[in-house]
Amino acid sequence: MSSIRLTHASQALKGNCQITGSKSESNRLLILQALFPTLVLDNLSNSDDTQAMRRGLSSSDQTIDIGHAGTTMRFLTSYFATTPSVEKVLTGSKRMQERPIKLLVDALRSIGAVVDYVKNEGYPPLRILGKAISTTRVSLAAHVSSQYITSLMLVAPKLPNGLEIVLAGEITSVPYINMTCALLQRVGIDATFSGHSIRILPQQRIDAKTLTVESDWSSASYHFSMVALAQLADVSINSYVPNSLQGDSVLVDIYAQLGVTATFVGHKLQLTKSDKVQSHITLDLIKAPDIAQTIAVTCYGLGVSCNLTGLHTLKIKETDRLVALQTELTKLGANIRITEDSLHLDARKGDIVADVAIDTYHDHRMAMAFAPLALSVPIVINDADVVSKSYPSFWDDLISLGFFIDSNK
Repeated sequence: MSSIRLTHASQALKGNCQITGSKSESNRLLILQALFPTLVLDNLSNSDDTQAMRRGLSSSDQTIDIGHAGTTMRFLTSYFATTPSVEKVLTGSKRMQERPIKLLVDALRSIGAVVDYVKNEGYPPLRILGKAISTTRVSLAAHVSSQYITSLMLVAPKLPNGLEIVLAGEITSVPYINMTCALLQRVGIDATFSGHSIRILPQQRIDAKTLTVESDWSSASYHFSMVALAQLADVSINSYVPNSLQGDSVLVDIYAQLGVTATFVGHKLQLTKSDKVQSHITLDLIKAPDIAQTIAVTCYGLGVSCNLTGLHTLKIKETDRLVALQTELTKLGANIRITEDSLHLDARKGDIVADVAIDTYHDHRMAMAFAPLALSVPIVINDADVVSKSYPSFWDDLISLGFFIDSNK
């Protein structure tokens, strides 16, 4: 499957979809399981990123290629750097070698880790010589990516003296830091996050326990979008809980403004169509930037104008997502403006241009964010297999909801 053409005959959705575990939770817990093998994990993500993490942790090869998996790159960097006697070269795809990692490397070097750049200063590939780390305090800028912070948090309990992480400046994606802290506590580790300081005490062992990963809220966002764009909808997705650790659970409140009613029924999340659609929404997504693409496309499909801010981290993802959104939405007829950290979309005045081919830029979220527009007009998605990075069963789930896919495009 390279390019596909998507259509939907009835504009009515009914069905149930099972979404596997959160990629964010899975990858954090896999690092903790590597440090504390008494952990047993259920409902792990089946995404490419999580498979890359599992391969990286289990591989005896000196060179590990993690492909496009940014979370895996960042988490394994700290894991290998703080594992004595390990020698690894950590590399990835061409795009991965363009994604900055200097802040994390600088932080690791400041506490005594040995990490060198193989090619370009500040970017993978990395040559890592693991060693014991006894330094107890590290500082790093907190405005770029919470994954740098989480990377250090995950290895902190295995350091002989633990670690205090001091965050400088405005903190990006606080819910993801809270998630890491909560997962550490769930495992049995003493971890606190207050103000601009994270403190994690050393832990030599933990009692055997089984942890179940909640399903992925970022993946749920595409179902919220489909329900918003449908004429009639009654869709359930599982397994979800009301008090989620995942920042993207703000979808429930956001999509209430875009015509979606979400109700928890046991571990199922029931999504139904309502007529309560705002004509304009303004959102600060600094705590949940991964759902920005889905929201922008939904708004365009509904004819709703939006101002989305807090998006500076989108420029260092699988692609520059702000530029990609502007380019692809413009093809569909949108009037859209972007800055370094915001997106401004005018309400749609005319029809959505049909049969537009959406380029995905090797970015799973571009493919899935634009797919729901097939409820309004036929649309072509290029490089459709890219969804396997986070949601491998995405196209199968769309077929179960009545979408028709022509893969001969």
